Amino acid sequence: MSTSLAWDERFAGGDFQFGEAPNRYLQALRPWFSPGMRALSLGDGEGRNGVWLAEQGLRVTSLDWSGVGMAKAAALAARRGVAMVTIVADAASWDYREGAFDLVAWIYLHLPPADRAAAARGVVRGLAPGGLLALECFTPAQQGRRSGGPKMVELLWSRAIVEDLFGTLEVLELLEGTVSLDEGPRHQGPAEVVRALLRKA
Repeated sequence: MSTSLAWDERFAGGDFQFGEAPNRYLQALRPWFSPGMRALSLGDGEGRNGVWLAEQGLRVTSLDWSGVGMAKAAALAARRGVAMVTIVADAASWDYREGAFDLVAWIYLHLPPADRAAAARGVVRGLAPGGLLALECFTPAQQGRRSGGPKMVELLWSRAIVEDLFGTLEVLELLEGTVSLDEGPRHQGPAEVVRALLRKA
């Protein structure tokens, strides 16, 4: 089964696997955002982060490789009364238009190393000058915890990976450590993550 089909199955139920509320780190970055900013919510799943950004007045593109997830994202946006573009695509191979976004939210998108690097190059290209990248992903210390994340270590992130992939961006914040997750049934409890806020010159 392809990975996108596996996620289609996971999202097929009525419940939201990671809840309908936005990621807490993304929510904490609210002072950095302003209405009218062009935002890309990458690996947006069922749309919780993209819809919240749209509610803040941003012009949002929500992208995920699960068509089932994007259908739920579109329905959530409609239910909340906000406009949001949904795109079913692979983050690693999507055509990122140069300078198209003022904000990219990369929240719990875990890809194999080559795909991760390809998506990172696309994100850097897609960010406009002064554009922000907000990232939160699991680190190898998450292994063995029951609060979510991939089982394969090569999919996990670290501060060093962030620095390697996004070395051309200015570091505004880069932290690694333990947080408490309360994001639907799949992200519950203490978790080991890396968080980053980076800016394109």
